[in-house]
Amino acid sequence: MNFQGSRRRGEDGIAMVIDFLLSNARLVLGVGGAAMLGIATLAVKRLIERAGRAADDEKVEQKMAESWEELSLVSASPTLIKKGIEGVVMKHVAKAARQQKADLCQQPQASPPEVVPKVESKSKRLQLCVLTLQERLQQYYHTRAALAPGEIQRAQSLALDICTEIQGFLHSRLPDMPLGEMNLGGSLLDDLQVVSADHACLLVPLQLEASLWRLVPGEETLLTHPLHWMVRRVNLEYFPRGRSYWDRYLVGGYLSAEAVVNMFSKAVMETINWPSISSTLDCLVRPVLGGPDLKLEIRPLDEFGAESGDEPLFISMLPLLREGDVVLSAQTELTSPWVNAWHLSLYPWENQRLSQLDTADGGHRRQTLKILKAVCRLNPALRPLEAAPLSNLILHLSDGESDWSESSLHARFQQCITELIGYLENGALHSYFKPAVNLLSGLSEDQVDQMGFMLYCAVTEPEILLI
Repeated sequence: MNFQGSRRRGEDGIAMVIDFLLSNARLVLGVGGAAMLGIATLAVKRLIERAGRAADDEKVEQKMAESWEELSLVSASPTLIKKGIEGVVMKHVAKAARQQKADLCQQPQASPPEVVPKVESKSKRLQLCVLTLQERLQQYYHTRAALAPGEIQRAQSLALDICTEIQGFLHSRLPDMPLGEMNLGGSLLDDLQVVSADHACLLVPLQLEASLWRLVPGEETLLTHPLHWMVRRVNLEYFPRGRSYWDRYLVGGYLSAEAVVNMFSKAVMETINWPSISSTLDCLVRPVLGGPDLKLEIRPLDEFGAESGDEPLFISMLPLLREGDVVLSAQTELTSPWVNAWHLSLYPWENQRLSQLDTADGGHRRQTLKILKAVCRLNPALRPLEAAPLSNLILHLSDGESDWSESSLHARFQQCITELIGYLENGALHSYFKPAVNLLSGLSEDQVDQMGFMLYCAVTEPEILLI
């Protein structure tokens, strides 16, 4: 009883300190301080567990020394952690640990009471401890990140059926509209989708007359944004307005992406007989109205014709323009409030570069990317990180790191965590192909705080990202 009571008092003392610090950490300490506090908390937790199992003073001293070695990781954290903050946290941690040590040294020699272990939690924890980080990453990739070929094939087949229906409708309803062959694109087609096959992209290429239109790079426009291009109508003195089908969507001498999206919304989303298509495809197809993008929701039906419990598939319809290797898409949610701006898509360049690098050296950059995408999607704190920053993170890292073999997967994963922390500290992750573009500019301060805290904790315990 004396042993249990003294230990309880020690734990309560540390718990009060930790609870107080954690409750105020993000308000007072910021990203670096809160993250450093998280690392210190993990170390103190181990200190308590090890010291609680010691039976004599000599073992207590030995366990204390081991735990303080782990606390030295706090001092090795990135430069964002200020010495003043570190001193405050270490002072409270040291005080609580001394109290715990004093309580343990005063305890009588008594064997601890027998406790019936929880088999399930023990086995799961044991499994995590036995597997190396390399093995855990491989397990995570095959069980959480990678999709089954059958799942990918079903989603692609369903998306192609929708594509065929829409293209047939447009050819019959608007036969004079100059469109290219509609096809699928994006991560589902390129085997970069993770967790579940729940979204697809339907590309709708617009055909422009080369002598009547000119694509203007974003740096040459008044917007001066590298990703916000414009499409100018030229040679009006020789070919007056009306010679091109797309002249009806001109705004101020430029082809308006917003006007094109509104046209497709009315011509496709609000006009097609979706219940008829649903009965043909044996699934529920309905447009997602009210948003800035053109999106369809497809839900599987059970044998009785009711909605099944399976996850829906969302298909985004994306009007785009191609000229050489330049792809401009009408994504008003990315170019708002500029109605004439077209978004320069860097995804084709990034995906092509990753594939070229992996083919050249037999690397596993795409596998690393899929693991990172799955980690961010399944972790609420990291969810704001989209695919583009992660792709560019790996591309930047590839410039200085040549070993991307399967055996080095764990090293590259940890390196990605460290590099990402550095980018969050600086508040900028520049695009690999457009250095003037900051891929972290859309994150709020609170989102950066949460991601920084999680990633700092993952520096010493990377397995927490793979749960």
